[in-house]
Amino acid sequence: MDELPLGKLRNEDLVDLIFPHLGAEDRQVVYGPKEGFDAAVMEYDAERYAVIATDPTLGVPRETFGFFSYHFAASDVAVFGATPKWLVLDVLLPPKTTRVYLRTVMRAIDVECRRYGSSIIGGHTGLYPWIKEPISTTTVMGLVRKSNLKLPLAKPGDRIVVTGKVGLEFAVSAAYFRRYELSKVLSFREIERLQKLYRFETALPDALLARSFVRGMHDATEGGLTALHEIADNSGVGFRVYSERLNLDPLVRKVLEFYGLEPWNVSSTGTLIAITPPENVDSLIAELHKNGIVAFEIGEFTEERERILITGKNEEKFPEFEMDPYNELFHPKPQEGR
Repeated sequence: MDELPLGKLRNEDLVDLIFPHLGAEDRQVVYGPKEGFDAAVMEYDAERYAVIATDPTLGVPRETFGFFSYHFAASDVAVFGATPKWLVLDVLLPPKTTRVYLRTVMRAIDVECRRYGSSIIGGHTGLYPWIKEPISTTTVMGLVRKSNLKLPLAKPGDRIVVTGKVGLEFAVSAAYFRRYELSKVLSFREIERLQKLYRFETALPDALLARSFVRGMHDATEGGLTALHEIADNSGVGFRVYSERLNLDPLVRKVLEFYGLEPWNVSSTGTLIAITPPENVDSLIAELHKNGIVAFEIGEFTEERERILITGKNEEKFPEFEMDPYNELFHPKPQEGR
């Protein structure tokens, strides 16, 4: 079959279907579309680069729609070391959307813009019969001094520091979309608490605090920590991850265990992967902890090309990104004949 799999395009499909068709070359483009790069980098002036990212927001709980319409793309700008500055926002809505709902969405986006000093400078909004649920596409641009640009690239010996949100996106989505099912293992208050944790599904504050200490950063979105493979591929290195160092939120652990999932390849939007020189690890973690963000070192990048997961005395190949359990559980494919 020639059907593409659900979720973001796999790297091999990007290389085959997208990258050969990128239009005219432009010398101002410093870094264009590339596997593992979630933003573009362009010349802005003699001292600064412009970092530009775009992301859709769809399939999220309606009350979180405004928050994610800002943070998905803004996080991609921040992990390149830039501060999100300007937004172009398209909001497409289904028929019978109320003024109250649209006002609520825009107020939520406005709150996040003011929190981080961002401005909406254009976009498009409309209701269309083909739209079944709210969808937005947000393009965010920020500026960074050329010497402060951060790329998702590692050197042998760099440490892997992550913030404590691994698996959170999956768990929060389960609390919204499968709450009755989850009531078998979680109390009503635990499910309610998980729902409120959606506000931590952003790498933006983490990246703004971490950028002075790191070599590069990545947001572990779809596929979770398997993003380490993209970093290793682009850097010509391997890595070793120690499973006992992973600090999971107890509620997240309960949810993953309930569905029989490991934490390595589940959607983890907001989890910052910080590629950190060894001499900066303690300072980075201390800075994040001081600002209420849990962070810990889980491994290191190596000169050897192997990608290893170490559990106790056992070593195995680190999991690859195949199908994110998020898509299978919350957006299953329709059965044939229906």
